[in-house]
Amino acid sequence: MASSDGKTRDLVSSIPGAGWDYAISRHPYHEMERPLGPHYCVYNRRLMACCFDKRDTQEDYWLQRCKAACLHTGEFPLQFAGPDAERLLDRLFTKDIARLKPGRCGYGLACYEDGGLLVDGVLLRLEPELFWYAQADGDFYSWARAHAAGMDVEITDPKVFVSQIQGPNALDILAAASDDGMPEPFGYFAFARVRFGGQEVVISRTGYTNELGWEFYTEPHHDADALWRHIEAAGNLFGLELYGLDAMNIRRIEAGILNAGSDFDHTTTPYDAGLGRFVDEAKADFIGKAALATAPREARLTGIRCQDGEPFIGGAVLIGGEPAGKVTAGAVSPFLRCGIGIALMDERGLPPGTAVAITCRDGSLADGEMVNLPFYDKDAEIPRGKKVEIPVRS
Repeated sequence: MASSDGKTRDLVSSIPGAGWDYAISRHPYHEMERPLGPHYCVYNRRLMACCFDKRDTQEDYWLQRCKAACLHTGEFPLQFAGPDAERLLDRLFTKDIARLKPGRCGYGLACYEDGGLLVDGVLLRLEPELFWYAQADGDFYSWARAHAAGMDVEITDPKVFVSQIQGPNALDILAAASDDGMPEPFGYFAFARVRFGGQEVVISRTGYTNELGWEFYTEPHHDADALWRHIEAAGNLFGLELYGLDAMNIRRIEAGILNAGSDFDHTTTPYDAGLGRFVDEAKADFIGKAALATAPREARLTGIRCQDGEPFIGGAVLIGGEPAGKVTAGAVSPFLRCGIGIALMDERGLPPGTAVAITCRDGSLADGEMVNLPFYDKDAEIPRGKKVEIPVRS
């Protein structure tokens, strides 16, 4: 059975002793989180804080919307280096990787041969023959190694950890923390190398919230304690605090950002998940291209909204009293003041406005409707810095 029953969930706690966590990694900032009372999930065999005893999820949500919040994530960067790095990645991903220039990031979406989705993540091109792929939770390393046979490319774990700083004050924090001020240019999905307290750090203009934000990449040679103290000192001027994945999850649902393994998996194509814009059909070849060429283009994934209740993950979505899909993500939005979620429907191309009944966490059925994703900021003006109004806390 699935772990979550809507009433309880299984998270990781720290207790005295040793053993049975051999393959799980703590990020370099684990000790900074410990006093806050963290509760972790395991993501890519790394611990990632879902919540803290110090502050509830609502407070965390408004922190990221009104000030700035930092999450030390479980994203797992892989390094691809060598003359054939671009050729391999171009075969693994649905996008044309040759068009990704050094100094830029791209969204990397990988499929199986039958067009089913394997994993997604952010691909950074650090140099012409050097890439990092910060992947979501999924089995990608062995997949990449298997397809690299005969190629001049080295695939390694650089032991890099990714942290996100998200919120309207995020770029002010970056400008204050950087020894040389704000890097220029630093547009949406760019990356740069900056110095924080004398340490050179890779940063990217990316995140999982669709808020204004950036990520920093802690490498093994960094003095992580000094690095965090430096960033924290700059952030204190702008209200920066650590927060948990629970609050980020609400915001990512609002933004229509999908989660690998739940919103999509090997049974869904990019088109099913509404990700067709990330498939370069004109590419010479990539894994899954032949299957996707004949796959239906209409999406099955949709946003759902109900005025009362929180959509229950795994619960049924009904149309006319008959099962028509299932909830893949659910929350109550403090900003929209209603239940929101993502659902995978059985039928393709159902229009927004379609009336549905949604199974909620308390076991009730709530009247609702299908809506387009994202729920607001359709043109992603917030993360691009074009929409700077700070929301009023309701």
